[in-house]
Amino acid sequence: MKRKLRMGMLGGGDGAFIGAIHRCAALMDNHIELVCGCFSSNAQKSIESGRKLLLDESRIYTSFSEMIEKEASLPEDIRMDFLSIVTPNHVHFEPAKMAMEYGFDVVLDKPMTYSLEQAKELKRIVEATGKTLALTHTYSGYPAIKEAKERIARGDFGKIRKIFTEYPQGWLTDRAELNPTSNAGWRTDPKRSGKAGCMGDIGTHALHLAEYVSGARCTELCAEVSTFVEGRLLDDDGAALLRFDNGATGTLVASQVCAGEENALKLRIYGENGGMEWNQHEPNTLILKWKDRPLELVRTGNGYMGDLAKANTRTPGGHPEGYVEAFANIYRNFAKTVMAKKQGQEPEREWLDFPGVDDGVRGLQFIETIIKAGSDNSQKWVKWIE
Repeated sequence: MKRKLRMGMLGGGDGAFIGAIHRCAALMDNHIELVCGCFSSNAQKSIESGRKLLLDESRIYTSFSEMIEKEASLPEDIRMDFLSIVTPNHVHFEPAKMAMEYGFDVVLDKPMTYSLEQAKELKRIVEATGKTLALTHTYSGYPAIKEAKERIARGDFGKIRKIFTEYPQGWLTDRAELNPTSNAGWRTDPKRSGKAGCMGDIGTHALHLAEYVSGARCTELCAEVSTFVEGRLLDDDGAALLRFDNGATGTLVASQVCAGEENALKLRIYGENGGMEWNQHEPNTLILKWKDRPLELVRTGNGYMGDLAKANTRTPGGHPEGYVEAFANIYRNFAKTVMAKKQGQEPEREWLDFPGVDDGVRGLQFIETIIKAGSDNSQKWVKWIE
């Protein structure tokens, strides 16, 4: 294609943290331009946000249905190509469904939907429409993570035995949701977030990262899910023992009440011959550990990286790439895939490397399984809920 993909955005208005991140990521590689949006459920805020983004007044909307219907009525060389949805969980399914049924591709924040039933229905819609859906499990976009994935897949560590994933945060140590300017409000509200709080917000990230890198799938788990802060309606902490389909076992820990922690996501995977460790606080370094030789540090941006990592690296070694760049890798791969399909071409392997609808269904299955396991003390192990 000799033009950029045209993006519409739902949510992410003035003052919204994640909306600005999405826009930075989407525009980074010059494949995408923002042409329209409905940036808030508050009509005036949506209009003001669109004006600040210098959008054409006629393409600043006050509802997602208005945006999708009006964009679909525009000439093909003007209308948006895809919709980026950056709203709370309960406003994921309906706009994604409508967008795809009107012929638009979709980028969607995680968890993919409010409920497992909605996730299964959205998968059916993706299959029926043939549209492309990308899910922003951001951490899978880091080059070091992609390098770890390739090394495990080619058998560098032998048969995988242990998988440990953890994601501690501290921002919900007190009742942050009582502050009207905090985005903790909807995350701790079961009417907007769904069945899970912490486990839906960051537990899904930890599980997705473990499965993405290891290539294994969790089949059952034993869990404890807790709410430490008095008055909070959803979980803010939890831990689980995991069993995987390749015979490996492991643990998942996610908490938003670890006072003093920022976003300390960590992954460790061990096989018969060695293992790997990755920490988001040092995202450009992959630590390799061996049973018969010294520890090894792999640094992104160097010539010894594999094809998948190279395809998702923008700078030479020693020039750090971080969270926004990892986010941008999802948008870039999605954009290249959509462009290829529009031209009737088969997308390249590296372009197809972004989370999609199947990952979204897995996320909601995880939420259902861990909340059931954590709520029912009579069951030690709960098999994966399909």
